[in-house]
Amino acid sequence: MQKSASQKNSSSKSSTAPSFPSDHDVLYKEAYLRSINEPEKFWDEIASQSISWDKMYNQVLDNSNPPFTKWFCGGYLNACYNCIDRHVANGNGNKVALIQDSPITNTIRRVTYSELLDTISRLAGGLKKLGVGKGDRVVIYMPLIPEVVIAMLATVRIGAVHSVVFGGFASSELSTRIEHAEPKVVISASCGVEPNKVIPYIDILHEAIEMSHWKPDKCIIYQRKNILVSELDPHMDLCWESAMAEPAECVSVEANDPLYILYTSGTTDKPKGVQRPVGHIVTLMYTMNTIYGLRPDDVWWAASDLGWVVGHSYIAYGPLLYGSTSVMYEGKPDRTPDPGQYFRIIEQHQVSAIFSVPTAFRVIRKVDPHARYGSKYSLSSLKRIFIAGEHCDLETKNWMENIFKVPVLNHWWQTETGSAITATCVGYSQNLNVPNFTTGLPFVGYDIKVMAPDAKKLEELGPNQLGRILLKLPLPPGNMSTLYRNDDLYEKVYFTRFPGYYDTMDAGYKDESGYIYVTARDDDVINVAGHRISTSSLEDAILRHQDVADCAVFGVPEHTKGQVPLCLYVTKDGVKKPPAKISVEIIKTIREVIGPIASFRLVAKVQALPRTRSGKTMRKALADFARNKTVNLPATIEDPSVFIDIRRALNELGYANSAPSPLYAVKKRD
Repeated sequence: MQKSASQKNSSSKSSTAPSFPSDHDVLYKEAYLRSINEPEKFWDEIASQSISWDKMYNQVLDNSNPPFTKWFCGGYLNACYNCIDRHVANGNGNKVALIQDSPITNTIRRVTYSELLDTISRLAGGLKKLGVGKGDRVVIYMPLIPEVVIAMLATVRIGAVHSVVFGGFASSELSTRIEHAEPKVVISASCGVEPNKVIPYIDILHEAIEMSHWKPDKCIIYQRKNILVSELDPHMDLCWESAMAEPAECVSVEANDPLYILYTSGTTDKPKGVQRPVGHIVTLMYTMNTIYGLRPDDVWWAASDLGWVVGHSYIAYGPLLYGSTSVMYEGKPDRTPDPGQYFRIIEQHQVSAIFSVPTAFRVIRKVDPHARYGSKYSLSSLKRIFIAGEHCDLETKNWMENIFKVPVLNHWWQTETGSAITATCVGYSQNLNVPNFTTGLPFVGYDIKVMAPDAKKLEELGPNQLGRILLKLPLPPGNMSTLYRNDDLYEKVYFTRFPGYYDTMDAGYKDESGYIYVTARDDDVINVAGHRISTSSLEDAILRHQDVADCAVFGVPEHTKGQVPLCLYVTKDGVKKPPAKISVEIIKTIREVIGPIASFRLVAKVQALPRTRSGKTMRKALADFARNKTVNLPATIEDPSVFIDIRRALNELGYANSAPSPLYAVKKRD
């Protein structure tokens, strides 16, 4: 693939960017202001220089039909070529692309770019033989092993669209996604593994297909022979090795064609499939150095999974586009087999930077607060840690910086955006000593407004005022292009309430220097007698208590104030102090830090909190449960049994007395 000369079309009107105080880095300010005032010139320079195109685009930006913005119109490219082929062509085929590290299966495996190219191209040929072509869908249901990345890139190599379903989802959830995406082929594995069990994926897959009205033509199954070899259905299933065929060449697709569909959490009756355009790879390539400061020879570790947006963007596409090495860790932070695994991985694979969620580090801190398990490993290769996905309290951040001896940089993004909305950009030489709690400055292309909650006024709030965070249109490249097969829902959910803006549905504020603070989902802001209080501010104060490892604060009804906060907390291991005493101390702390305005007096200890597998606290489920509402648990919940003890704690505080036991959402049938 060869780059051709760039053809430009600067027909769109520019918007006025906010001004920044002079203390911000000049490189960042210049890039940011250009991205807002001259978006076409800005993104044309990046796209034309960083990505290989089969045919160069003839229009950088088409915003004639907002919010269905298109970027790099008329440009043709292939994501697999940019991730794999071009690195091999440039002489880097022997470089390690993926490191599979699985302490559960006692496996460490390194796969080079040349090895990936060989397997991907042959699997792509096999998909073609099965009738998969440009625009067809392939559902992928696999554990975190190199074959899941191979399946993704083999799909996009021939112009098809992948939809990765997180391995371990129940058959009803998998069935819903199969039925909505209508794949010609499903690619799966014999099993996944957890610390104490083997999950038979093929059984889940067969049950899901049986439930679904849509039937794929074939299923390709990768047998994890060192763990479990499953019996195949001779009519439906094809083993991985037999699926290999003559290597297939890359198929060019237009930059606004779909790269993948990624289903977000929601009711099973209304699938919400984020559709990402192929041009997304321009942004991902740009962020690897600009945000994360990576160099091509660095080893990068995104401690997530495929099936979540972080895994798509920064286990698979981002690092492979950049030509670096990506770690795939199949394990837990604390018990596979001990809480020293993060430290071991850093030393053993010479990891330069980590991307994870705060919860992972809270887990390590809870069971090993002095990092005794980790102290035997060298962290000399590590340069920085990036966190996102949930609010990070100051106590956890300080602990991380003290233990790992590197900057901990928070940034904020969503499944819908595909990469960061705000960040502290290492590649722009930004000051890494940022204010506490900030998620950074707006990333290039994002014109961020903090608005009053009343959508009718569209009133922008001043510095340090808590409001709804909105993104002015047009959104920069890489954001979702629509919801798969549901343009109407796309417009309704994200763009109707605040015309001209993308509604993040997050709450936060902006300070005098332009730093953004994302405090909670807007639903998590508690209205106490007319005072809007963020749950994160209360949780930060609670986590200062020396005995508290984790907590969740949410609003519950109160007849005079409307709402008051309720706190459930988890203690650190080995704490013997009576819960009643700890609760009194927590209440005192809140009164000292926040003041009596919070009306904070409902506190109880629990064994664990409900979290999704990506680490997010399920505050809405807790609030609904406390209100005696029916709670339908998503398939993303880590451990639904925690609600047994949570009911006990809430009952003691006078809530959830008649709450139905939480249930998984059941798929409706005709």
